[in-house]
Amino acid sequence: MLFSAFAQAATSSIPVQIEQAARAELEKQMEASGLTEPQFDIAVVAPRPAPPCSQQVAIEPLDTRSPQRMRFVARCPDTPGWRYEYVVRARVSAMVAIAAAPVAPNEALTDEQVTIERRDISNIADPISNPADAVGQMSRRMLRPGDILRSGQLRAPILVKRGDAVTMVARREGIEVSMAGEALDEGGKGAVVRVRNVGSGQVVRMRVVAPGTVEPIDIQISR
Repeated sequence: MLFSAFAQAATSSIPVQIEQAARAELEKQMEASGLTEPQFDIAVVAPRPAPPCSQQVAIEPLDTRSPQRMRFVARCPDTPGWRYEYVVRARVSAMVAIAAAPVAPNEALTDEQVTIERRDISNIADPISNPADAVGQMSRRMLRPGDILRSGQLRAPILVKRGDAVTMVARREGIEVSMAGEALDEGGKGAVVRVRNVGSGQVVRMRVVAPGTVEPIDIQISR
């Protein structure tokens, strides 16, 4: 009777263990993404009763890419044992950057156009958590007040265009050398573009650091 009670208890707690495993996985994902103050609403979908198991049931994640459909497996190490799959649906919210005012396509966002609020991000893979990361970026599409700002929908402003005259600057150990160049590509801050040295005609790859200014790619980006 005691063995039977233990075996039944080992399986009756599986939905709770699945929920705990899902929460731990979501917390790990939120920490890795840098999102702040995450909250979760987790439900194990139609949990079916599992057969008794005389040992501790192991819970393992199978697919946790989408919070709205996470898959876990419960394994009983008995001989013979069993393996049951469970589906978990989670609603995830966090403090994220949103548009505080309309933003036109290719318009650089200002401090006044960005704020932070709690939003449901269950279906959003790339929300921006820090408003400062969005300020100065350009939206690829029209944004309305309340729209969640996503990294995939923003891009750095174009600081160098093809054909622009640029200054090629190299700084090392307190010594600065500058040369005239011509941009052969366009790019925003941090982008690597081809530049023709006006004096020598040599084409080199340089990193954009400011409007009209590039530097060698082996030097850290200027701030």
